[in-house]
Amino acid sequence: MAKVKKIIAHEILDSRGIPTIESIVELSDSSVGVYSVPAGLSVGKHEAVELRDSDPKRYDGKGVLKALETIHSKIAPHVIGKDSQDQEAIDREMIKADGSEDKKNFGANSILSISGAIAKAEAQSKNIPLYQYISKLLGENKNSFAIPTPMFNILNGGAHGGGNLDFQEFLLVPQAAHSYSTALRIGAEIYYALKQTIISHSGIFLVGDEGGYAPTLYANLDGFKLLEEGIARANYKLGLDVFLSLDVAASHFKKGGSYKIKDRPVALSGSDFIDYYVTLNEQYHLLSLEDPLGEDDWGDWANLVRKMGNETIIVGDDLTSTNLTRLKKAIDEKAIGGIIIKPNQVGTITETLEVVKAAKKAGLKIITSHRSGETNDPFISDFAVGINCEYAKFGAPARGERVAKYNRLLEIEHELS
Repeated sequence: MAKVKKIIAHEILDSRGIPTIESIVELSDSSVGVYSVPAGLSVGKHEAVELRDSDPKRYDGKGVLKALETIHSKIAPHVIGKDSQDQEAIDREMIKADGSEDKKNFGANSILSISGAIAKAEAQSKNIPLYQYISKLLGENKNSFAIPTPMFNILNGGAHGGGNLDFQEFLLVPQAAHSYSTALRIGAEIYYALKQTIISHSGIFLVGDEGGYAPTLYANLDGFKLLEEGIARANYKLGLDVFLSLDVAASHFKKGGSYKIKDRPVALSGSDFIDYYVTLNEQYHLLSLEDPLGEDDWGDWANLVRKMGNETIIVGDDLTSTNLTRLKKAIDEKAIGGIIIKPNQVGTITETLEVVKAAKKAGLKIITSHRSGETNDPFISDFAVGINCEYAKFGAPARGERVAKYNRLLEIEHELS
């Protein structure tokens, strides 16, 4: 039985050049876990709170020195000396010490950095792969694992693309029957072809926060047309080899109770927007539709599920925020068919796994996701395999912090084979 011996935390930069936390946990048997915390730009209002310095003279107020001080002076005393294999007890102790519902006192980023590092250290202590340890924490103790189907965000819009498109992510999803390595190759080849397609239309192939291209287009529908052409250019067939999904992030352009998008001359009500999706789906047969409506518009979500849920996975992200209470409401309201899982939305590995268990029990499809502000830490790849989710969303097959996740899945595929 190993115990937590030492905690070190320091400030590093994420993929957008914004400070974040990397924590190192050393156990009494010399095992070490290193975890760095991602951060979102398109953040739902129900997510747990990050602790930032708010000092305008340093990193535009986004530094994390307060979080580091909190880790060393307030969190470490509750963790040092604890049995590292009791992940839940340690996480619960940190939650209790914070004392708030949204972790605003210690910061979800501070707490998660320790929670994740302990999980990685304990996996090393047990001399098992991290994904296998995550499975044990979930209570599944699996001996066989599978790689989730990747969802490639190859066209960035919304907050991730500089406002060029209303919709945040245009996702390419290879057929689930493909092996992971084949799916990765398909995604990369279509990504290359999409660049050439944009060039052929005299477009500028700027790259967004998540590695996808961010050309300036007149309408969201133009994004689908570019993807169709790119898929054909790469010699694949839409609806057979690959499918399309969409992360709308609708809360971020909803104003005054209505939605204004480039494709329509007037703002759309919730029911009008649902009709728009129905028409869009008739043309593109979307595999999934994420955050299509406002994050508190429960009635509209349930209506959309009734109209499209039999053929398209309606996915909650801002709606559910990896929050058990909100997930339970979404299940009761029959508002979703799938859920995005992001550990930093809630702040501990234990709470994240609680949400995963509830989602599995309800029969929801699970999509494990990165954040737009990422690090090279591939923890989320092992996590996705460990919880046996159906899909994994790590951005485009480009940019080092995204590729680190996809390459880790390749390593796991090789291990499993």
